[in-house]
This record gives sequence, structure tokens and C-alpha cells, in this order.
Amino acid sequence: MLRLRLRLQPGTHVYAVSRRSVHKLASLQKATMLPPKKAQSLLYPFSELEAYLDRSVDRTQFKLFHPSVEDMVKAEKLFSSSPSHKIDYYVSAERMEHAPALKQPEVCFIGRSNVGKSSLIKALFSLTPEVEVRVSKTPGHTKKMNFFRVGRAFTIVDMPGYGHRAPKDFVDMVEPYLFTRKNLVRTFLLVDGSVGLQKADLIALEMCEEIRSPYVMVVTKTDKCGHGTLLTNLLNLQDVVKTQTASCFPQPFLVR
Repeated sequence: MLRLRLRLQPGTHVYAVSRRSVHKLASLQKATMLPPKKAQSLLYPFSELEAYLDRSVDRTQFKLFHPSVEDMVKAEKLFSSSPSHKIDYYVSAERMEHAPALKQPEVCFIGRSNVGKSSLIKALFSLTPEVEVRVSKTPGHTKKMNFFRVGRAFTIVDMPGYGHRAPKDFVDMVEPYLFTRKNLVRTFLLVDGSVGLQKADLIALEMCEEIRSPYVMVVTKTDKCGHGTLLTNLLNLQDVVKTQTASCFPQPFLVR
């Protein structure tokens, strides 16, 4: 078992935040102080599933992107607000004509209603709790495209969910953005790991393929089902990515 606390090299700075409203595991420093096995499963979610995989399954497809703790520390700094690197909610838009004209790169999050888009973005901003990301257990809570600026580095766009209780004008709102937004550099397509790919997800996947812009599959709610169910859904998703996509990053990312 890797002892993650020992992997931080001398001179590596880990930024801790002491604000009361920050989650106790928001900073990497806190996460690496957990017992090694717990830290390993938190930072590298796939490691918890490996023991349940048949030996014939190729594991490399799940480890193409395998950042070190030092890499995570560098990434964490992007999501830590400072006077010279302000992170904030910028604006919401119902139509492309209402979308702000921003020059910095954009990444967007799409997925079925209640798949966890807003929760994931809220987690990304956990070191900046003053940034309000509204999260609801009610499907279809997000009705607009919500833009969040991460300093001058990039903008995150939280898109309305598709499927159950999606906004009536979802197609008119989302498709024009995906097909015409010139500074969109990556789309994150979220899929509920506890239920696997649904028909609506496959339609969204086809749309991402039509755009021919790079996108990534993110598997959410990996703690809401047993290992067997999760692995079945994960391997099915991986097979779809391998056989039916050309623009999707071959490794799905797992989040709780």
C-alpha cells in the first residue's frame, strides 16, 4: 500500500484553509493525513475496485491519467482563490445570445438531471466556499447555463440536466452552446455509476461525437451501489467508449 504522506517531496507546498465552512477533507493536506488505505481510495478511486476485477481485464485503460500527489497539489492551487486569482460565479444564461463573451478557455459539465453536476462543481470549489453553487436533490434544479470564472485560467459552465424534468427549452439552450462555442475546450459528460448508461446518456454521447470536440466521461455516485454493480456498469461504459467513440478520452473518471 502506498503511503501517500511520504510521496510529498521536500519543497512541495500544500495549501491548507482554515475557514469553518470548508469541508474537513477539502484540502489535499487533510486527505493525505488519513490512514494510507483510506487516502489511497479517496485519491485513486479505481484502486478500491481493482481487487474485484478478473485478472483477464486490462487495467491500463483505467490508469492512463494517474497524477502524482505533487500533480494534485499543483491542480489544487488553481481552485484556491487569492487577490490575484479570483474565483467567482459570473453570470447565468438561458440562451446563447445571453452567454457572456469570454476569451479564456471554457469547460462544461453535462449529464442527466440529478447526476451530480452541481455537486461536483461545488466540490471543485470546496476551498472557496464563498462561491455559491446551488445543489438540490430535486431533479432538474439547474434551469440555466451557469458560468463560474476560475481566475484568468478558464471558465466552468454548469449546464441544465437532460432527461427527467429537464427545462422545456433544453435543446435550444444547450445544443447551440456545444456546437458554436469557440472557446469550449473540453466537455465532461457525467453518468450515474449506480445505474450505468441510460438511453438519454447515449443520445448525449452521440451529440458529443457529432461536435468532434474532446470530451471526458465522469462516473458519479460510485459509493451508491455495490462493487459488483459498479464494475458491471463501468466495464459496459468502457466498452461503449472503446467501440462507439472517437473524441472521448479513453479513461472514465470516478467520483463519489
